[in-house]
Amino acid sequence: MKTTVLIIDDEVDICYLLSSILRSKNCMVNYVNSIEEATKTLLNQHPEILFLDNHLPDGLGINYIQSFKKNNPDMKIVMITAFDNDSERVKAFNNGADTFICKPFTKETIFQTVSKLLHA
Repeated sequence: MKTTVLIIDDEVDICYLLSSILRSKNCMVNYVNSIEEATKTLLNQHPEILFLDNHLPDGLGINYIQSFKKNNPDMKIVMITAFDNDSERVKAFNNGADTFICKPFTKETIFQTVSKLLHA
């Protein structure tokens, strides 16, 4: 059975790259580019893993972790950001993120992250 993944990132090239990496590991991937699109998508889709960018055009992803988890409590959330700092990491984990990775990331980092989340 394929792992379902939703990517929320306003950078389309990141969405394409992540999608390609994840599909090579037999994941079924969808992506959206804003919090608004994600909110609508998550009403009908229940992905196992959510890759959530923090700096989006309509808000900070970190502020939506709890609401996304409320409707999908078993979903694992991976925060992805180019702006890595300790306070954002702490806030992400306190809000319910399962892990936190920085851009730019490697294919190996994505593989390890997915593997860790699926076997936790």
